[in-house]
Amino acid sequence: MDIRAIIMGVGFAVMWSSAFTSARIIVAHAPPVSALALRFFISGMLGVLIARALGQSWRLTPPQWRATIIFGICQNALYLGLNFVAMQTVEASLAAIIASTMPLLVALALWLFWGERPAPLAVLGLIAGVIGVAIIMGSRLSGGVDPYGLMLCIGGVIALTFATLMVRGATSGGNFLMVVGLQMLVGSAVLAVVALPTETLDITWSWSLIAAFAYTTLIPGLAATLVWFLLVERIGATRAATFHFLNPFLGVAVAAIFLSEKMGLMDLIGVGVIMAGILAVQLSRQRKPAAAPAA
Repeated sequence: MDIRAIIMGVGFAVMWSSAFTSARIIVAHAPPVSALALRFFISGMLGVLIARALGQSWRLTPPQWRATIIFGICQNALYLGLNFVAMQTVEASLAAIIASTMPLLVALALWLFWGERPAPLAVLGLIAGVIGVAIIMGSRLSGGVDPYGLMLCIGGVIALTFATLMVRGATSGGNFLMVVGLQMLVGSAVLAVVALPTETLDITWSWSLIAAFAYTTLIPGLAATLVWFLLVERIGATRAATFHFLNPFLGVAVAAIFLSEKMGLMDLIGVGVIMAGILAVQLSRQRKPAAAPAA
C-alpha cells in the first residue's frame, strides 16, 4: 500500500466520520427527514450530471439497478434517515460509534447466514467488537442516553449491513458514479414521501446550518464516495475496507472538536476495543482474497 493510498484512505475515513457532526448541526436547525431528502436530491443530481459529463450511461445492468434500489432505500433512506432523526436526541459521537460497527455486523452475518466461517483472528475481532460496544452502551445508558434515539441508530446500522450484504459486487461493470447518483435520488424520493405528511418546514436559518448542509452535501455525500471508488480501484475493496477501523476514533474526535461533546474514560476504552476488533476482522479478510468485501 503506497503513501497515496494511505492518504486517500485516511481522507475517506475523516470525511465519513465527520458526517455525523455536520448532521447533528443540521437537525438542530431544520426538520431531519426533509433536510436529508433535499441533501440527497442535490447530491444525486450533481452525481448524475458529472457522470453524464464523464460519458457514463444510465442504462444500467440488472445487478446495478438492484444495487441502486436497495442502497437507495436501505443506505440512504433507512440508515441515514434513522440516524438524522436519532441525532435530535443522541450525540454525534455515539451515532458514529454505532455506525462504525457495520464491518463487524457484516462479518457476523456472513458467518451466521452465509456459512462463511471466519478465521480465528476474525473471531477475536468480533468478540472484541461486542465487548467494546458493551462497554460504551453500559457507560451511556447509565449516563441517561435517549433509548429511542439509540434504537434508531441501531436500526440504521442494521439496514446498512443488509444493503452491503445484498449488493456485494453488484456495482461492477462501469457507470459507478451514475449508480451512486441514482442511489441518492432513490433515497431522496423515499425520504420525501415520508417527510411531506410528517414534517413542517420549520427552519432556523443560520450560517452554521448553511455551512453544515453544504459540507454534508458535497464532502461526505459526493467527495467521500469518489475517493472511496478511486481507493478501491487502487488497492482493492478488501484492503480499502481496513480504513474503517479509524471511524470510531475519528467520529469521536470530530464531534469533540466541533461540538464540544465530552467522552468519558469508559467511552475511550470502548472505542479502542472496537477499533481493534474492526482491524482484526479486516486483516483476516485480506488473507482470504476470494471473500466478499466487508464494506
